[in-house]
Amino acid sequence: MRIRDGHVVSVRSEIDELWQRRDEATLHSAEAVAAVDSAIDLLDRGHVRVAELVDGEVIVHEWLKRAIQLLYKQAKPGVTRFGPFECADKIPLKSAIESSGVQVSPGAVIRRGSYQEPGVVVMPSHIGIGSYVGEGTLVDSWVGIGSCAQVGRNVHLSGGVGLGGMIEPPMAKPVVIEDDAFIGARAMVYSGARVGEGALLGAGALLTDTIPVIDAATGEELSRGEVPPWTVAVPASRPREFDGGTFGLPCLLVIKRLKKGQRHDKAKLNDAVRAQPLTL
Repeated sequence: MRIRDGHVVSVRSEIDELWQRRDEATLHSAEAVAAVDSAIDLLDRGHVRVAELVDGEVIVHEWLKRAIQLLYKQAKPGVTRFGPFECADKIPLKSAIESSGVQVSPGAVIRRGSYQEPGVVVMPSHIGIGSYVGEGTLVDSWVGIGSCAQVGRNVHLSGGVGLGGMIEPPMAKPVVIEDDAFIGARAMVYSGARVGEGALLGAGALLTDTIPVIDAATGEELSRGEVPPWTVAVPASRPREFDGGTFGLPCLLVIKRLKKGQRHDKAKLNDAVRAQPLTL
């Protein structure tokens, strides 16, 4: 985040002040609306982002989440039409996509206040406000990228993947998918969970901040809600005893470790996709 930029510092100061009096009528004044719009515009242009990795840690910029929450308080549903469809939504669609270097297929819904770096390919899917998608990433069909989710570069989000949103509370970490990761079809990543660099998350996997991630070779629990970098993790279950009997609770099993920079065979599909325009 270019926090030394004078404009960013000024907008942040205005948002922090508005947040302190967010329940007052003045929240809807022209000045307050302009301040929130400036913050959303910074997100929309990619000048700032809700969260980022700093020395391996996820740092959340709470004032930007607060700006999004203030927007929801201020905004009224507006009508958007595209083709035969009509929507009434508080958040308008992103504009100027044609000049952004992002490839977008018909049926994709990209909200203002999200940012996609040049080279992103977006199939019919939904991308929420505050989210960030890095260069060269493929957002496949029927993917849902929730508000504030952070996706790295050269990631493959396979068909039907869901990345949960996390607008509030402001200090909560969003879902983070690091560079070169591959997320298998219908996998769900929620509640601030994190997939490490170069990792492959198997189809149908569920990952939240409470899901155990276990090393198949040792049985050791590696983490809760974090897939280690350069590993292959697949959905599994482990037995737990309850008064009513023994039941299997979901977990993730790390079944393979990759060399740094090694690409799993499934991830190589991206090379062909990025090399030429997609058609439905």
